Amino acid sequence: MSPVTRRLAATFALLLPTAAIAGADLVAFPEGYADTFVRYTTIDKPDRKIVRFMYVNPETAAAATPEAPLPHGTVLVMEDHKAVLEGETPVTDASGRLVPTDEVTNIFVMAKAPGWGADYPEAVRNGEWEYARFLPDGSLKADATYDGCFECHKPQAAEDYTFSFYPHLRQ
Repeated sequence: MSPVTRRLAATFALLLPTAAIAGADLVAFPEGYADTFVRYTTIDKPDRKIVRFMYVNPETAAAATPEAPLPHGTVLVMEDHKAVLEGETPVTDASGRLVPTDEVTNIFVMAKAPGWGADYPEAVRNGEWEYARFLPDGSLKADATYDGCFECHKPQAAEDYTFSFYPHLRQ
């Protein structure tokens, strides 16, 4: 490509509208979350043979109230662990809770920042939240899709699109 053609191509590229930044690429993996975040609840999923550890960043844990939306900068983490099995049946402890293994299978992150979500149609938008799915090594799961996240969380608008955090606050 000649220098003139390169300059024309560069100029043309600058004139094109830029794509909005949205999606999982906005959500950073929260390094060290298991040691620095607050684990606020554990959810048993016997039908899926998993135990979910639910974490929130410490700033939100200290600032959140049941009466207000969660603040910008909130990061919620849902960490899936395989349940201990006897054959195909999940093992429960003395209190009837599933016993988790140390094996993490998925890490889902829900994060909130100003303006996030603005590029989604209202029928899909979950306020200013974005979602990401990570592998246990912290890498973004390349083939993950997020339509299900948005669809599932959409009816939770009164709880700032969350399921487990506001019930935790009301305890």
